[in-house]
Amino acid sequence: MPNNLFDWEKIQAKTIIPGFRAKFVHSANMTFALWDIDAGGKLPQHSHPHEQVVHQLEGELEVTVDGVTTVLRPGNVAVIPSHAVHSGRALTACRAMDVFYPLREDYMAEGKPFVLQDAMSRSA
Repeated sequence: MPNNLFDWEKIQAKTIIPGFRAKFVHSANMTFALWDIDAGGKLPQHSHPHEQVVHQLEGELEVTVDGVTTVLRPGNVAVIPSHAVHSGRALTACRAMDVFYPLREDYMAEGKPFVLQDAMSRSA
């Protein structure tokens, strides 16, 4: 397979935080994350310098961005601006695709992304 063609089925999923598993693809400037999220999974409040586009594929995901809460359903796309404070909660089992710009180098490293480690320690 060429270096610019990826097969989601062949990519190993990583558990980023409890209930959130993702497969990642990285281009030169963007990161793509295909998420499988357990019902009830909670994404703690956090922010990052990356613009984030969420495409809801399956299930219902409650997302709060800068204090405004909405429920994403299949086919919905949400744009989360750079540095916006946001959090999420899976109302049902979910599948979503996130696209980040610029590249999420923290998702390329082992372990949990720094911004989520920080957020989880504050919510504990």
